[in-house]
Order: sequence, then C-alpha cells, then structure tokens
Amino acid sequence: MTRKTRRLWIVIACLACISSAAALTLRAFSSNIVFFMAPSQVKAHPPAPDRTIRLGGMVVAGSLHRITEHDAPVNSFNVTDGQASVEVHYTGILPDLFREGQSVVALGSVQKDGGFTASEVLAKHDETYMPKEVAEELKRTGKWDPRFGKAPDAASWDTMTAKKTGG
Repeated sequence: MTRKTRRLWIVIACLACISSAAALTLRAFSSNIVFFMAPSQVKAHPPAPDRTIRLGGMVVAGSLHRITEHDAPVNSFNVTDGQASVEVHYTGILPDLFREGQSVVALGSVQKDGGFTASEVLAKHDETYMPKEVAEELKRTGKWDPRFGKAPDAASWDTMTAKKTGG
C-alpha cells in the first residue's frame, strides 16, 4: 500500500468513527427531548402516551378541583389556549403562584383517554409571561392584541375580541 492510500484509509476510518459517535449521541438525546405543546395541538395531534411533553396555556377559571388521596393532595384543572381545553391531573402541592385564569406549564404525558397526567406544574413567574404558542393563538383568533395591554383573563376569552384600530 502506498503512503497516500494508507492516509486515505485512516481518514475514512476516522470519519466513520466520528459519524458513529455522532449518531449514538443524537439517538441518546432524542429520548430526552421534551416538546412544548398547546392544548389545541394536543387535541389535533396527540403524542404517544409514553412521550413526555410540556403542556402550556391558561388555567380555566372554575376548573380547579382538589381532593386528598392517601395523605397526598390530588389536583385536577383544565388548561386552555382559547381553542381547546385539556384536563390535567397532578398529585402534589401546586406552586404558590398557581391561580385560575393564569399561565401554567405542566410537564407530563397525555393518557389514552385524552387527559394529561403531570409530574410537575410550573406557574408563571411574572405578569408578562405567557407561553409563546398560547399568545400567538390568542392573537390569531382576535381575542388579544398586545398593543392594548396585557393578555385578558382566561374567563373572559369567550366574550372578548381584539380591538381594531382605524387606519
């Protein structure tokens, strides 16, 4: 074998090793990726029951129900993006900032019956936080125009439309 051929085989072997390592790394990461979905996306294209996702939206006013089972608080509430609503079940203590009509992000999985079982619930951290997809859906449906202030309370979505400006 000539020196040039030997170098070519070494380069090919190195590229094969690097490609294999990259493929194995990407495969390992793909099982840990958590996608964010809005309730209307979950209803339209439900993920596999074993797939962990982040469900974001507004807590529907009047939908929170709390009971205690085996000395543990069990909470159920509905999360909406203005188009669809998903019932969320969470066993544990809800965050201090959790309120009906406020933004929430729940980490968990969709069940076969269409409900969502959360392993973690995150409440909004300030007045301006809202999941991007929820804000876009509210703008698209005409229920909120950011030029006129903060997003409306979830309880008033059905009665509101965005104000139009003359131009």
